[in-house]
Amino acid sequence: MKKTLFILFTFILLTSCTSQKNKDSFIEATSGRYLFNANEVLEIYFEDAIMHAKWRGNDDIELLKVNDSAFYMKELNEKMIFVSKPKMHIELAPKTEHKGVIYRFDKMEKGEKTPSEYFNDKEYDKALTAFKTIKEKDSLNPNVSERRLNTLAYRFLRNEEYDEAKELFKINMALYPNSSNVYDSMGDLYFSKKDTVNAIIYYKKALAINPENRSSKARLNRLTKK
Repeated sequence: MKKTLFILFTFILLTSCTSQKNKDSFIEATSGRYLFNANEVLEIYFEDAIMHAKWRGNDDIELLKVNDSAFYMKELNEKMIFVSKPKMHIELAPKTEHKGVIYRFDKMEKGEKTPSEYFNDKEYDKALTAFKTIKEKDSLNPNVSERRLNTLAYRFLRNEEYDEAKELFKINMALYPNSSNVYDSMGDLYFSKKDTVNAIIYYKKALAINPENRSSKARLNRLTKK
């Protein structure tokens, strides 16, 4: 806590003689949305030529201007540097805690969305493409974790949001076609909807991959018993 306050105090001293206003050309070049991570956005905007950000539910974060291209964000405890080439992006100023890692946030194209934003807007095909892109770049990225996607889908299912649950189960099946669990989960969706025919189809698909899937076995026996 003391270290954070010291850093903030230092930046206040450094910026006290710096005008917080920004040039129109800089405002035009930097305003927009940046990929904070594969499925999260940091948005930069300006009020009265002063830089603000929207991030993680906070829609009015004012950044302290250090110089014409560097700004301090207290919520991150980081100095962000705006770099225009080869395309506009943000880099975090190096510091010991980064352990040599360079953190970079690319500016998003107009109309570009994160996988979750595509999904929430019911653009399911685009959501799948975006999730696949993440998985191809980093198969261990938590945003494409089979378990995480399944957990979210079951949350929809418990709320009887069947369309959303179905589409997310479909995405999980596309990402993990060799997983018995994803087919078992789709079987659970149809079981909840009392669609016996499709429930049986998916439980059988789950068992074809893993004959020891106890959940699918139990449900299939229940549905096919005379």
